[in-house]
Amino acid sequence: MRIWAVANQKGGVGKTTSVVTLGGLLAEQGHRVLVADLDPHGSLTSWFGYDPDRLAHSVFDLFQHNGKVPEDLPAQLVTETSCENLSLLPASTALATLERKMVGVEGMGLIVSRALAMLWDDFDYVLLDNTPSLGVLMVNALAAARHLIVPVQTEFLALKGLERMLHTLQMIMRSQKNRLEYTIVPTLYDKRTQASVKTLNELRRTYPEELWRFMVPVDTRFRDASQAGVVPSRLDPDSRGVRAYRRLLQDLQEGTTSWQHN
Repeated sequence: MRIWAVANQKGGVGKTTSVVTLGGLLAEQGHRVLVADLDPHGSLTSWFGYDPDRLAHSVFDLFQHNGKVPEDLPAQLVTETSCENLSLLPASTALATLERKMVGVEGMGLIVSRALAMLWDDFDYVLLDNTPSLGVLMVNALAAARHLIVPVQTEFLALKGLERMLHTLQMIMRSQKNRLEYTIVPTLYDKRTQASVKTLNELRRTYPEELWRFMVPVDTRFRDASQAGVVPSRLDPDSRGVRAYRRLLQDLQEGTTSWQHN
């Protein structure tokens, strides 16, 4: 099982779109894929037609057992999606109460790791969609992941969000004494705007080793796919955005993501 977390402490940068698109492409390759929603807003869950306000069972259930995970629980929470080979671990809005309820409970940072260990033989890839804030959910995702994907919108304010995210990552790696490799992915790129071009150049100057060598363009087909409740590659396999994510997936699988490889 390969576990990738998709995270950034800024919202609106394409985290959920990245998870759904990469997950769909992996499923099309024949891999057994699980996408997990660790965001109380439940955007990933909503994408596939489930209502985070009405779900009786969700990721939230994993955190209700004093730091332990019942053996059969993770498999019971996995739900189907509209995409063959792609399953969902859904979120509910109750996740927003975790910080308050989990104060002082031991082992809460490893709940997702323990749950995925119980699903190890069931899936080839797991992609974790994250809340845009530091807390127990993001700590769980970074502890479970073997690679971190950081989508960054190509506009100036997003650079500050990236700095905060990488600061958080360094802090967690020091506390866990474990290095987590990461790839910064420029998203919502529009070559017609000066802001996008300048931001991309700044990313290349500041993060030459970690920055993906290409970028994901603005593409309204992502919104159309979300409204249809399907993965983008099913709606339009040749759209600009899907082609970009297909290239990103190939680079992630081959370990050649840095733009310096270009």
